[in-house]
Amino acid sequence: MAADAARGADTRGWLRRAAADLRGADVDLVAVDPPLIGDAVFHCQQAAEKALKAFLAWHDLPFRKTHDLGEIGQQCIALDRSLEPLCRSAEGLTTFAWIFRYPGELEEPPVEDAVSALALARDVDNAVLSRLPGDLRP
Repeated sequence: MAADAARGADTRGWLRRAAADLRGADVDLVAVDPPLIGDAVFHCQQAAEKALKAFLAWHDLPFRKTHDLGEIGQQCIALDRSLEPLCRSAEGLTTFAWIFRYPGELEEPPVEDAVSALALARDVDNAVLSRLPGDLRP
């Protein structure tokens, strides 16, 4: 029973962090002069990553320390094939883990792209939540 409690606590921890990243993206997008687009898309990637890692944690499947949503998604698909279309779509969020986090010449994407990224991250989070017991939800 202790292992189940620990697995539940680990899963809840990942889900709470995913929820915090979704909230962070929301806050960044409503900031004015200007919205914090680079930060918002970073939080979108992080939310999707943490939600998928919560799914893996619940199924007691180890995963590497990585931001690669393709890799993490493949592990999730192996557990639930119905996640495949969503995980494939989420792979595009992977570069947001780093692309706008450091100085460089890249311009931030338009706000519409960030809004789409947030919708996708929410879809990933909702898909994971719908596949887990309700008492795990943050």
